Amino acid sequence: MSAIDDRDVESSRKLAAARASIAASAMLAFAKLAAGLWSGSLALMSEAGHAAVDTLATVLTYFAVRAADRPADDTHHYGHGKIESLAALAETGFLFGLALFVSVEAVRRLSEPEEGVETGWPVFGVLIVSILVDFTRSRHLAAVAKEEGSEALAADALHFQSDLISSVLVLIGLGAAHFGFKQGDALSALGVALFIAVAGFQLGRRTIESLLDTAPRDLAPRLAAAIAATPGVIGVESLRLRTVGAQVIGEAIIGVSRALRLEQAARIKECVAAAIAAEEPRVELLVIANPRALDDETVIERIMLVATRRHLAAHHIVVQQIGERLSIGIDIELDGDMPHGRAHALATDFESAIRDEFGADVEIETHIEPLAPHVIAGRDAPEDKRRAIADALARHAALNGRTKDLHDVRVRETAGGLVVNYHCHVDQELSVAAIHAAVDDLENLMREEFPQILRIVGHAEPDDYAESTPR
Repeated sequence: MSAIDDRDVESSRKLAAARASIAASAMLAFAKLAAGLWSGSLALMSEAGHAAVDTLATVLTYFAVRAADRPADDTHHYGHGKIESLAALAETGFLFGLALFVSVEAVRRLSEPEEGVETGWPVFGVLIVSILVDFTRSRHLAAVAKEEGSEALAADALHFQSDLISSVLVLIGLGAAHFGFKQGDALSALGVALFIAVAGFQLGRRTIESLLDTAPRDLAPRLAAAIAATPGVIGVESLRLRTVGAQVIGEAIIGVSRALRLEQAARIKECVAAAIAAEEPRVELLVIANPRALDDETVIERIMLVATRRHLAAHHIVVQQIGERLSIGIDIELDGDMPHGRAHALATDFESAIRDEFGADVEIETHIEPLAPHVIAGRDAPEDKRRAIADALARHAALNGRTKDLHDVRVRETAGGLVVNYHCHVDQELSVAAIHAAVDDLENLMREEFPQILRIVGHAEPDDYAESTPR
């Protein structure tokens, strides 16, 4: 099922729940009003007023849910979810107004001579049915509101819960009046007013927090922990959240190694988004990756990072510590057809970037080399020439003693000279520097014997691979 289909299903569930709430509220309001007028009970008529307000509120909820599910447009880039918060705020106002009216009327009745209240079976029947309906509707609405993240439906569920409690209070008050305590009705009406005011305060606080973009409680620490645990994330620099209807949106700024390639940083951001979705599916954050310097970066790594940022091929880096300052020598490769003035400007810019990285007192010299073509035409050399070079390689390798078992010798002819490739085995306990020196010695000896050689590439393998190496 596509994301659009999922949203359609959620919308239909919310609208169906809202329509059912309208029907239930209207039915209860009419029944309570009829019973209240028949009995003369202030508490029951207060409940009828409460139910009438609920009916108006659920109608408002229905239209708010429909409007809130509209997609984002040119004037509402984050969608229309805040409409639900406005509807919930209006419902809060209705609740406080009703609580005030009921309180004033209850106090008036308590201060005046006692009025008789008719307590027959229709009154108790309406209240019992109301309690059952309120219990069923509040449970259903609360479940849908939680699943869909709807503030308006959550407000409706709270209304039905308040109806249930206040109906119980009215039932108790009328029961007391039935057994001779005439002020029980007015006192229960005061209890209903107090409960309505408390419910309105809770709903209003939650709604105002949403309208003021208050971050959801306890969510930010959980998301920060999930983001920080994602491989490749150095730290969470900033995390900002806001609630828009059923969604929580915002941004997360994370630190990543500045040595990463763009595609590596993008992959880390994708992993962060997946971790956020796993922690809380309704959260949608813009993830921003800031490059950071790591404490364990070597001087060579920092130099290569500067070169990579300028798309320069750099090699033969020599770094010396001269007293308190660094001395750096480095070869860079540029297009052989480039005018030297342009090439020198690029080298000067590179040197300036190195000083920005290490300090103004760093000593740096760059040597410009022509960039070799990416692809050069070649063909296999005659077999007698290949064999002569292979025999010479084996002879010189036997003399240096560190490279052995030379094999897979290939010789190709190019316009610039011969390109030689070979494999050999070496002692796996020797250092990289020692093996490099041995291969360089072999290359120098071969160039002396065959001046037409342009390039020799020797691939050294540990000697325990000897049995599996192709010949």
